[in-house]
Parts: sequence; structure tokens; C-alpha cells
Amino acid sequence: MSSIEQTTEILLCLSPAEAANLKEGINFVRNKSTGKDYILFKNKSRLKACKNMCKHQGGLFIKDIEDLNGRSVKCTKHNWKLDVSSMKYINPPGSFCQDELVVEKDEENGVLLLELNPPNPWDSEPRSPEDLAFGEVQITYLTHACMDLKLGDKRMVFDPWLIGPAFARGWWLLHEPPSDWLERLSRADLIYISHMHSDHLSYPTLKKLAERRPDVPIYVGNTERPVFWNLNQSGVQLTNINVVPFGIWQQVDKNLRFMILMDGVHPEMDTCIIVEYKGHKILNTVDCTRPNGGRLPMKVALMMSDFAGGASGFPMTFSGGKFTEEWKAQFIKTERKKLLNYKARLVKDLQPRIYCPFAGYFVESHPADKYIKETNIKNDPNELNNLIKKNSEVVTWTPRPGATLDLGRMLKDPTDSKGIVEPPEGTKIYKDSWDFGPYLNILNAAIGDEIFRHSSWIKEYFTWAGFKDYNLVVRMIETDEDFSPLPGGYDYLVDFLDLSFPKERPSREHPYEEIRSRVDVIRHVVKNGLLWDDLYIGFQTRLQRDPDIYHHLFWNHFQIKLPLTPPDWKSFLMCSG
Repeated sequence: MSSIEQTTEILLCLSPAEAANLKEGINFVRNKSTGKDYILFKNKSRLKACKNMCKHQGGLFIKDIEDLNGRSVKCTKHNWKLDVSSMKYINPPGSFCQDELVVEKDEENGVLLLELNPPNPWDSEPRSPEDLAFGEVQITYLTHACMDLKLGDKRMVFDPWLIGPAFARGWWLLHEPPSDWLERLSRADLIYISHMHSDHLSYPTLKKLAERRPDVPIYVGNTERPVFWNLNQSGVQLTNINVVPFGIWQQVDKNLRFMILMDGVHPEMDTCIIVEYKGHKILNTVDCTRPNGGRLPMKVALMMSDFAGGASGFPMTFSGGKFTEEWKAQFIKTERKKLLNYKARLVKDLQPRIYCPFAGYFVESHPADKYIKETNIKNDPNELNNLIKKNSEVVTWTPRPGATLDLGRMLKDPTDSKGIVEPPEGTKIYKDSWDFGPYLNILNAAIGDEIFRHSSWIKEYFTWAGFKDYNLVVRMIETDEDFSPLPGGYDYLVDFLDLSFPKERPSREHPYEEIRSRVDVIRHVVKNGLLWDDLYIGFQTRLQRDPDIYHHLFWNHFQIKLPLTPPDWKSFLMCSG
């Protein structure tokens, strides 16, 4: 059977007005151009959707008048009933689940229904699990999202971030990696890098690796924005980067294969992976919001996912209006709890044999970010694991750097004392010092760059960025460490409707946003044509907005869609001469 790359098909588009008119509960919607019918279930801001087609014999569903809760629909053929809030059939009970479609909001708050094809690509060429010898499959946790997997005689590493900061200077490693981390990376047969965020694609780490072994095989998914879009700029010499299509098994040897899947919410940049050895699956959903559109393999041997929250500037970096300290603290608490419950439910639904929370082990350790560190509370992995154990039979593992899980032992007997080998007594678990200096020097070098002697850099930069025809006025203010306006720093307006740079705010109705940025980071980002994640996710800005609206189109552009090559400052300087 030949594999075809997994694709996404848009089945239905609802305009912002149509989306706003969806009522609470069940909505029947038809795509007028194809004549196909769909059901959308609205629960506050959450939407679920499926085809209006019964699994039994393809009948059409109508409103179930006997259902007083407004959650179920009834098939016109044999009276089968579907609870659209859970997508489970209630008549006959315990029979089927309805295949869910991926629901996405577009830039203007319109709604798209998408179908992934094939939906369960890992089912192609299935393999029955074989017995594993003790020691045959071992998973060692290094730091954050980095795992070192021994799979028979092959070694695979996930997302190596082992030195330096992520997101400019906002994130630092919580855990002290094992001292032999570079040897481990250098002997890897393959390295998987899930996406371009710098806590997964760490150029300082890869620079060290490339000096030892530039030809180490690295695998990434075929995302719209290439994971290694900035490789040339980075100066890191890696010569063996492989971009693989989504949803197709990549055979490594007779026992080992892997498959990269896309995220339903951020298909342009996020991916996750299934690794299979002798029929045993390891599922790593990394940072995906809706991995593979929410459809994942059940009963895998080991599942790992993020859990911590706090990977965004919202709401800690916002002020004004509702953003009081009390509101922020309450919001963070509620959001973390929601995330914890969502992850616990996901694990309960998928029933892996073993679950490991990871990819949330970072800390805002630079002294200038003390406020963020104190406010940006993260979920506790043990709390999540206890929640999972309460509701299911799943075995859980809270990883410590250097700890190793032996999959063969754990599958045979989860109580085996040698199933998980903890790091030796006295091993340093948490970092207590970070080498801030060299990394801050790189950022500081941008401050005095010649570009910034000419105020026309502003027009040059935003013209290069290519975002316009959008009614938003932004005031950009360069600041010191404490976000106070920098004496002699730039403070200017950008009107994105016509990409002009007015001296004062225009008289027309317009949304307004004020962005204060630490001068070293904003200039480093501008000079090198980097994405604004460094500013926003890295907590290097402070924001105010009026009205309090998230401008998805604006942020999405500056976080994901900037040009792949930096501005041509050389010719800019020649012209400014």
C-alpha cells in the first residue's frame, strides 16, 4: 500500500457574520456550493463539528425533539441518536464515536471546517507489538522537551535545548542537563525538531553540536514556514536537514519507523511525532494545541506532552483597563487549571500505558524578569500526574534530568523497581546559575548598530515586514530594562491602514496598541529580521490596547509570516549614506 502525504481539505467556510449568528447548542449548516451538510455544536466560545451523516448507513440527522438538553440529534433512517456535545452515539449506547472535523477561526473570526486526509495515517501498514528485552528501549530525559531515546541499536533525540536562553533572553532552563549531553547528541542517529520556537530549535545548542558533528541527521515536518528558515543567518553549519511529508511512515531500519503529524491549530509551524519500535508506539505531542486535529492513536506504550502553560506574554505583559494584578492572577490560575484538566482528559481518552509531562521546564531567571517569574505560575507535573492516576489506570512519570525509563520493563511490570532509574544520589537537578553574559552581549551589540543612526530605518523595516491595509495604529516605544522610555530612544506611530508614520494619532476611528520594548531585544529583532515571538513570548514587551481586542492578523503576521530573509540593511545604509 503506497502512502500519500496527509493533506487538509476545507469543507465549509462561515463568514464572520455567519459565525457570530451561530446559536448556543446545535446548528445545522449546509455548504451551498457542494450541497454537503454539517452540524456545529456551540458551547460558549467552543465549537465542535461533524458531517451531518450517520455512521450506520449514512442517514441525515435532524433535531431530536425528545432531548430537552439540546445536545442530541436523531437519524432519519433508523433513529440512531448522536450526542453532538461529546460526539458519541447514545442510541445504540456505547456503539460509535462520530468523526470530528477540525474547527479553525480565521483572521476575521470567520469559521473554517477542515478534514485531515487520511485522518489516522498511522493505521497504514500496521505492526503487531513484539516482546521487548530489558534495556532494548530506554528513554532518558535531558531537559525541557529534550529526550534521548535508545531504540534497539539506534538513538533518537527530541528537541535539544541544552544551553543558552530561548525567546531572546526571556526563558532559561529550569533543569541542569546531564553533563554528557553533548556526547549524547553527537552519537544520535536522528534528531527530531518539532517546530521553530527557540525552546525546541536552539541555535546555541546546535552550534555546539555542529562543531562536533555537522552531518548529524535532523528531521523536521514540511511546515508552511520552514522550521530552519533562519539557518543561514544563524551561522550554524548543519548539513543534513531532512524535511519530511506529514502522515507518512519514515522507515529507519526493520524495527524502527516514525511519522510526523501536523497541528490542527497551527499547521503552518507546529508538529508532533509518533515513533514506533517493534510495533510499540511512543507519542510525543510536544506543544501542539490540537495535534493531528484532535485525532491520535489510542493505547500507545508511552505518551509525552506539554502541561505547564505560561508560554505567552498574555496576560502578564499587559496593563491598563481590566488588567489589574488581581485580574491577571485569577486569569492565570483559571487558565492553568483548564489546561491541567484538558491534558488529564486527553490522557484518559487516549489511554497510553505510560504518560510523561514534559516541555514545560523553563524559568524566567534573569533578574530583570523577576516580576514575570513571580506572576507566571506554571502547572506542577505531579499535580497533573495525580489527576491522571485518580481517573485512570495510566502509569505516570515525572522526569528528572538523567532519569531513564526502560520501556520493556515498564510494559511487563509497571511496579518493577528498575523500570525507572533515577539520576544518582547528589545529582544536581535544578539550575542555579545561568551564563547570562555572552547571550546579552549579542543582543546589546544591536543597540549601537549603524542602521539606527538613520530614523528612516522605521519605514524601511515596516515596509519590509509587509503588513498593511489593516485598521490598527501602533505606538512603538524603545525602553530600558524596566520598560521606562529610553532617553534618546525611538518613540513613533505606525498606521497600518496605509503604512504611514504619522506624528500624532489619526482622527478616524481606529484600534490602538502601545508596545514598549526593551531596546536591546527590539533592535536585535529588527536588525536580523527575526520573528516577534522573541518579544512577545519572551516577555520583552509591555502592552496596552484600546479597545481590548486581540489583533490576530497583526500578531500572526509578525510572529509567523515575516519574510524569510532579513531586510537589506547594506543597501539601506548605502542609500542613507
